[in-house]
Amino acid sequence: MIYLDNAATTLHKPAQVIEAVTHAMSSMGNCSRGTHAGALDASRTVYDARVKLARLFGCPRPDRVAFTCNSTEALNIAISGLIAAGNHVISTDLEHNSVLRPLYRLEAERNVALDFVRADEQGNVDYADFERLIGPDTRAVVCTHASNLTGNVLDIGRIASIAHAHNAIIIVDASQTAGCYPIDMQNMGIDVLCFTGHKGLMGPQGTGGLCVSEGIEIAPFKVGGSGVQSYSKTQPAEYPTRLEAGTLNGHGIAGLGAAADYILKTGVSVIHDREHALMARFYNGVKDVDGVTVYGDFSGDRAPIVSLNIRDYDSGEVSDELSQSYGIATRPGAHCAPRMHAALGTVERGAVRFSFSWFNTEYETDTAIAAVRELAK
Repeated sequence: MIYLDNAATTLHKPAQVIEAVTHAMSSMGNCSRGTHAGALDASRTVYDARVKLARLFGCPRPDRVAFTCNSTEALNIAISGLIAAGNHVISTDLEHNSVLRPLYRLEAERNVALDFVRADEQGNVDYADFERLIGPDTRAVVCTHASNLTGNVLDIGRIASIAHAHNAIIIVDASQTAGCYPIDMQNMGIDVLCFTGHKGLMGPQGTGGLCVSEGIEIAPFKVGGSGVQSYSKTQPAEYPTRLEAGTLNGHGIAGLGAAADYILKTGVSVIHDREHALMARFYNGVKDVDGVTVYGDFSGDRAPIVSLNIRDYDSGEVSDELSQSYGIATRPGAHCAPRMHAALGTVERGAVRFSFSWFNTEYETDTAIAAVRELAK
């Protein structure tokens, strides 16, 4: 199988990741739940992962890295814990439902006012719209770093500057960029960075987290066991414990730490350049094929994603044919990005997404180009 569905999850992982999970499964106890060797091994492994991720993302302190099951949980924690009744929030048409649904829920339950920066037919935004929409009641800008449908990247530093000039915070969904696109929270002005482990970070499913800048106080989304302050009726206030009620996925975090180590040693920029080159190779091979429509702006830097449709075929039909006849794995449909499809005019049939990773090859890319060309005929 030629696996080109890496924006959903990376299938191929570094060998160190698999080894770390296997070792953890046979050796680790429960993090922060004892002083025996197994518990201490777990605590050290989890802390080591925090240190590596803080370094990878430019997070000021490792204790400001809190682990979750995925970016959806991280975004729910950040959005619910920072946005109060009556606040105003700005988001964009590029968002995944992991941003949209928590915001819509707060709109219904807390009377939160929402505004969306519109995307054009290429999936681009006008940054002047952030200035136009922001006001004294704006609590936060919540936005993706890169669209999971088009691959278009937002200028987070520019958006953060606008938000901070109006005393608002910025919460960033880095699901499509963490691990494969340079991110520095402090230089970019990010207040909360939400990430998942199983995509560009090349870690196990069931891992993720949020990095929280100093001065940002998030109310706990869930409460319960913490291993400390057991006689308190409330969740401990200290980070990261305040956001980590219950037993962590220590085995998965062991793998995520190994993945972060692999990325740090390889170099995020090196990984980004390779994935970008594969994406560009594929795009240039299909963009001018008769009957093929490609979505997004390819004029600058972007995530390694190319979404397209072929003639008037349904995206699911094309993806199935790619899988059954060519052994190529892609993602069809709506991609949990309803507002982006509305902007692109693809609500009815969705789009076929090809997404590339560090472990893909030029041969696989060229095979996918040939398959698209044959189907277009």
